[in-house]
Amino acid sequence: MQQQASTEDLERAVVHFKETFEDLEKEISRVIVGMHDVVRRTLTCIFAGGHVLLEGVPGLGKTLLVKSIAKSLGLSFKRIQFTPDLMPSDVTGTQILSEDESGRKRFTFKPGPVFAHIVLADEINRATPKTQASLLEAMEEKQVTVLDQTYQLPRPFFVLATQNPVELEGTYPLPEAQLDRFLNKVLVPAPSGEELKEILRRTTGSAVPEVKTVLDPSNVEAHIEQMRMLVRHVYVAEPWQEVLVRMISALTPGSRYATEKVKKYVRFGPGPRGAQAVMLCAKVAALLDSRINLAFEDIRSVIVPALRHRLILGFQAEADSVTADDIIEEVRNAK
Repeated sequence: MQQQASTEDLERAVVHFKETFEDLEKEISRVIVGMHDVVRRTLTCIFAGGHVLLEGVPGLGKTLLVKSIAKSLGLSFKRIQFTPDLMPSDVTGTQILSEDESGRKRFTFKPGPVFAHIVLADEINRATPKTQASLLEAMEEKQVTVLDQTYQLPRPFFVLATQNPVELEGTYPLPEAQLDRFLNKVLVPAPSGEELKEILRRTTGSAVPEVKTVLDPSNVEAHIEQMRMLVRHVYVAEPWQEVLVRMISALTPGSRYATEKVKKYVRFGPGPRGAQAVMLCAKVAALLDSRINLAFEDIRSVIVPALRHRLILGFQAEADSVTADDIIEEVRNAK
C-alpha cells in the first residue's frame, strides 16, 4: 500500500508540474506575443535550475519577457544594463564607510543588483571581461565575495542574459568558460506579420495587459524547489544514457564516433556540463508530456539549444557558412 501511495503521489506531482508550467506559459502569453518556444525553453531552464542566454536583435521584447517571467513566478527582479564602463562592484555590491549614531565609523556592505531571485544581464557582451567575470561566482556558487567576505544570494537564483548578435562594435564576446555556465542559449526570432499586428493592438491601445502572479507568493521558493526536485526524479533508462553519450561523442573531434562534418569544422566539442544540460532539460520535457521516464524524443527536442553555445568552431566553418546548429542537427537526426 505504501508503494502504491508513493506512486500515486508521484503521478499527482507530475500532473501538478505540467499544470503549473502551462499556467505560467498562459499568463506570460497575455503580454508576450508569439515566442512560445522561447518562453518554454526559458521556463524549462528555470525549473531545471540553470541560467539562460537570450540572443536576438534589439526591440524583440527580451527585457519584457524576463520581467513577465519574474512577475508570473512572484520572484524579485533586478536589471543590470551592461556597458563598457560598468565595474564589478556595480554588479556585486561594495563595502562603504558609514558612521553610526555614536560617531564610530565602520564598513558596511551595500548589496548590488545581483541580489535578486531573477537578474536580467542586459547586453552582457558590452561589459569588459573583468565585469563579465563578476557574474561567474554568482552563477555557479550562488554567492558573491567582496573583500574576503562571502554573501549568499537569494534562493532560487537565475541569471537571464541577453546579447545582440548583429552589432559587434564595442562588444566583448563571452569566453567559452562563461558561456558554458548557461544551461541553454535561446535564439529570439522576429515576429511574423500576424504577431506584429497583435503586438501593435496590445501595446498601442487603451488597455495594456498585465501579468499576474501564478505561484503563491508566501511559498514561492519552496514551490519552485519542489518542482526542481521532481525534475531530478525523472527516470532515465540505461539505453538513453548511452544514446546521449554517443551524441556528445559524435560532436567531439577526436572521438571515434565523430562525424566528418565535426572533424572538419569543430575545434572543441561539448563537455560534461553540456551533457548535464541536455539531460536536465530533457527531463522537464518528459514531465510536460506527463511522463516520469525519459524518451528519446525528449533528448532530441532539447539538444540544440543546450549545446549550440558549447561547440567551438574553426575558421573553415565560418568560411563555409556552417553553424553549430547545422552540426548538432546532423547528429540529432542521425539514424
